[in-house]
Parts: sequence; structure tokens; C-alpha cells
Amino acid sequence: MKITKAVIPAAGLGTRFLPFTKSIPKELVPIMEKPALHLIIEEGLASGIKEFEIIINDDKPAINNYFSPNNHLETLLHAKNKDSLIAGVNNLIHNAHLNYIAQPKPLGLGHAILMAQEKVGDEYFGIFLPDEIMMDTTPALSQLIAKAQQYNCSIVAVQEVPREKVSSYGIVSIKQNLEKNLFEIDKLIEKPSINHAPSTLAIIGRYVLSPTIFASLKNTQAGSGNEIQLTDGITHMMNNGERVLAYNITTHRYDVGNPLDWLKANIAYALSQPLYATEIKHYLSDLQKK
Repeated sequence: MKITKAVIPAAGLGTRFLPFTKSIPKELVPIMEKPALHLIIEEGLASGIKEFEIIINDDKPAINNYFSPNNHLETLLHAKNKDSLIAGVNNLIHNAHLNYIAQPKPLGLGHAILMAQEKVGDEYFGIFLPDEIMMDTTPALSQLIAKAQQYNCSIVAVQEVPREKVSSYGIVSIKQNLEKNLFEIDKLIEKPSINHAPSTLAIIGRYVLSPTIFASLKNTQAGSGNEIQLTDGITHMMNNGERVLAYNITTHRYDVGNPLDWLKANIAYALSQPLYATEIKHYLSDLQKK
């Protein structure tokens, strides 16, 4: 099983970050000097992904602009011997094949994934939720790909969440423990109440799925808000004999779609960079003394 394609649903409104996202896509919120989506593409490339299917709407031309060459800017920077300032994004432009797929209406995560069927074809593929930044020495998607290849099946990333927060996530019910941090799923429950949650293992924003998911999504009824849920599609896939595992992923995760986690992500990223780490540590220490 070779996994070289990934889908990035990026057509959401980003309401949790208004008014900032009124004019700038939530996928481009900055993590230090890099937009969040830049970090997602870097994670994909480090995980062996070569082709990215970005589900987008007409209100986000800035994403396409960011990942396109800018000859005028490059000429100006070259004249000032500052080519290194955009070397990182130019590297992504050179190495990542980006396809933009229009989703005219926001009809749910499942619908967004379904839009990529033609590009993905009959292959296993990854999914990144672009407002979830994950930092680790081993990329999050790479961890999933390794387990998907080992067990030759679909797999979703999970992490423990406080019981009082289970109603904000899709929660997995475990059939059996296969190895450390790896479980076979019995069923998925979307946003259960505290009393009805079968575990505190929440589905987070990385997946590796079989192409069978597309047929399942086509057979999934729209739910609340006329949206097609990805978890419902995965459930349909499981009910029709598809094996799906859950991997309790070892990585630091930040939901940068909300301002507080975005701030934490910036601090964590700065602390991971030798250029910034010492000064940030001193600054945080000074703040604590005040």
C-alpha cells in the first residue's frame, strides 16, 4: 500500500476566528512566519505525500496566491540578497502538487471529502484537517500511514480528551486492543453526551482511508444542517465489512481554529526553533515574575 495523496478540506468559514477570517482564510492564520496550511503541506511532504487535493470555495483566492510563484517579489528580494525569505514556500511550490477543487456549498466534512473522489481514484489516501497543527519529531500523518500499511486497512487518529469535552468530538468505542495505542474500532459516536460516551478517545484531524469511503459517503444521509458527516461515512464503511483502526497518536496537537490554541501553537512552535527559543523562554520567565 503506497499512500501519496491527501485531501485538505479548506472551504470552511472559520467563524471561531472572526473578525480576522472575514478577509483572510483561517487556513492562513500565521504560526510565527508560516501560515498554518504551510505547516500542513510540510507535514504531508515529510510523510511521503506528493499530491494534495485542497477543497476550497470562491472566497479564498489567497490560498492559491500563497502557493503560486510571485516573480515580481522574487526579483525584488533577489536584488536585495534576501531570497531565503521565501525559499521555504518556493520549496513547497516546487515539491508539492496542489489541486484546487471547488465546494460551492459547505455541506459537511463528508461532502468535502467526496468532492475529491475523481482526483484520489482507487487509492488509499490521507486527510488533514488544516486547523489542527501537530508537532512531533515523527509527523502525525506518517505515524498513521505506517500503521495503515502494517495492517492494510483504514485508520483514524485519536487522542484522549477530558470527559467533560467528549460532546465536542466524534468518540470511538473500542472492540479490542491490538497493540500499544492501537485499537480496533467497534463503532463511532458523533458528539455523545458525557453519560453516553463509550470512551474518552476523540477522533482528531488526521485520517488514512480506503477509497471505499467514497461509496459509503454517497450512501450517507445528510444530518443536522443538511451536512454529510465523515464519521457517518466511516460507520457505513465499517458496517459493510471494512476494517477501521484507531491510533492514539503521539504528538502535540493544537486547534488553531480558535484564538487560544492558536496562541499556544505559536509559543510551542517558537520554542522549537533555535532562532527564537532562548528569547521566548526569557520573555515567558519575565512575564511570570510580574
